[in-house]
Amino acid sequence: MEWLNKRVLVIGAGLSGQAAVRKLQSLGSEVFLTDNQSIEKLAGVEELGLDPGHLFLGQVPELAEINPELIILSPGVSPKLSLVQEGISGNVGVWSEVELAMYDSPALCVGVTGTNGKTTTTTLIGELAKLTGRPTVVAGNIGLALSGQVNGLGDNSIVVAELSSFQLEFVDQLRVHIGILLNLTPDHLDRHGTLEKYLEAKAQIFKNQVPTDLAILNWDDPLVRNLGSTLKSRVIYFSPTTFLQDGISLWHDQIVYAEKQKRTMIPIISRKDLQLRGSHNLENVMAAAAAARAFGLSWTEISEGLAQFKGVEHRQEVVGSFEGVLFVNDSKGTNTDAATKALLAFDEPLVLIAGGKNKGLDFHEFMKVVGKKVKSLVLLGQAADEMELAAQDEGVKRIIKAVTFEEGVKKAIAEAIPGGVVLLSPACTSWDMFKNYQERGELFKELVRRHYREPIQQ
Repeated sequence: MEWLNKRVLVIGAGLSGQAAVRKLQSLGSEVFLTDNQSIEKLAGVEELGLDPGHLFLGQVPELAEINPELIILSPGVSPKLSLVQEGISGNVGVWSEVELAMYDSPALCVGVTGTNGKTTTTTLIGELAKLTGRPTVVAGNIGLALSGQVNGLGDNSIVVAELSSFQLEFVDQLRVHIGILLNLTPDHLDRHGTLEKYLEAKAQIFKNQVPTDLAILNWDDPLVRNLGSTLKSRVIYFSPTTFLQDGISLWHDQIVYAEKQKRTMIPIISRKDLQLRGSHNLENVMAAAAAARAFGLSWTEISEGLAQFKGVEHRQEVVGSFEGVLFVNDSKGTNTDAATKALLAFDEPLVLIAGGKNKGLDFHEFMKVVGKKVKSLVLLGQAADEMELAAQDEGVKRIIKAVTFEEGVKKAIAEAIPGGVVLLSPACTSWDMFKNYQERGELFKELVRRHYREPIQQ
């Protein structure tokens, strides 16, 4: 593709949009940038050095006045935006930022998607990739825009990319050599509309694979499993619940790789040797092991890497144990399935802090689990009333509401008992109170540590 002087409109001026602008500038394109926020609210935009006539901030420009040959869409921007729809109607190409990032990269690309576990799996694969000694980049939805990380990588390099459904909607030529779909449960229905459309977006990760590429799929998820027969690539399945004669699964609490044709079963690691807590993390470990084997690690190297991995920040992250109470930060649990899995990882008396901004999800099934697992439920945020009604419908006994996040943490601490757990796993996004789940998790950790460093006087 010829990029010199190509007129490209980038929609969304956050981290991904800015990274896309910088990459396009390096290619010699004529770049235009738009965002509905003003420049005062967009840190870093002024440093891009764009001509003021190419900046449309706090406003929606007329497509005709830009006349772009290509539109680059930041992941947070809805494809239903009139500007995007107008571009599509006018046969203007629309790419996601990750498409731009990888279009000319010779590196091996490992892509990870799914409703839950993406960040843990991506981080784990990144750690395993580093064991190969090859240059490794871990980026994407994990918090680092891919366009800003991949420049200069050679064909010996490995890119491990966490890819959200938002980033995969506009895949054109992006080829993911090792693609992983971890699971699929209702999420982001406010954007995708239906579960089928959500699956369609996720499945884009395999769109440009060829027979020599690899797709790693969850056998236990029927929607994911059924994709296998439709793909052009080689497929390997994993299952934490069913022994697979071909694939990675459990055999008497041992994670094993089996190959029916060769009549082999290779032990990878014992479940007790993993530092990751909870049955759901077996999915992440199995998928990571399959990917690591595909990019060349031995089973012994994989076993050692898995045993050393402690998890990621804001995903069932242990804040500390204070006065006999364990505090766990699962701020990344932004939907009901993720929060359910977090609850099931604990047998101790639980105080759960939940709530935030709902993404079009129903809370009743989640509250059935809450009713069985939780001693006290602390609710906050925009979804608090909706969650309270669902909790009452499902017979949750102790429901406490808080106006602010600080008040919620204070009330949760007051509810905790020695030998118990205070768990932040909101089942909602953070966007009603915070910029992102990281900011929410950091405040939770700060409030807990502050409380025990400076006890509140009664």
